[in-house]
Amino acid sequence: MSLLPEASLFLGIIPALIFLYISLKGYEGNYKDKTVFLTFVIGIILGFISAVVRSQFLPLVFVAIVLLAFFEQLFKTIVLNIGRFQLKKETVIYGLSLGLGFGSVFTPFLIISSNASIQNDIYAASLVGLGSIGIILFHGATGAYIGHGIYAGKMLKYLLIAIIIQLPFNAIVDSTRFYPNEYFQYLQLGLIIYGGILFWYVNKKIMPQTLSQSKRRKRSKTS
Repeated sequence: MSLLPEASLFLGIIPALIFLYISLKGYEGNYKDKTVFLTFVIGIILGFISAVVRSQFLPLVFVAIVLLAFFEQLFKTIVLNIGRFQLKKETVIYGLSLGLGFGSVFTPFLIISSNASIQNDIYAASLVGLGSIGIILFHGATGAYIGHGIYAGKMLKYLLIAIIIQLPFNAIVDSTRFYPNEYFQYLQLGLIIYGGILFWYVNKKIMPQTLSQSKRRKRSKTS
């Protein structure tokens, strides 16, 4: 049975929207719905550009791994560092939506860039779709992380850390494009674990911390 890789875009967007909905629970009133939607769409556009650029690089080349990490995190930083987002607590939320949109594009990218046997194998394509969830979680987490750095006035520090933690992730992603068959399922599992841990950390530590810091700032200004 032949699969249509283009249709797999929805397999990325749907889980990204679900993760966004779950993550925003409890933060009502701290963001604008319109801006969340806009940053998500911008993320999709930037993710598409990034996926096209990534497809031009040979996988598992160190220079490519570093450059792609730099440019992908820089894309997010440029969007989140505009004047209206600087030093604002909600930037961490907009970073999350931007990153989730960014990561949602990589499901079709991984299927299209894989060999023909993947595209025509439901089981293998399903594993790619499963592994791409880790990519969505990773980019959502790093987007929120950079957003927190911009809110805290430490953009360069957080950008550099985001780039560094993407280096091993890029190596795993590229390995899924050219892999020994017997290791393929473990590579997908690695993507989910890596992205899942970072996403959990951001949701449990970074986002609540940003909100509490903002409240302390307001109290200190009014006292």
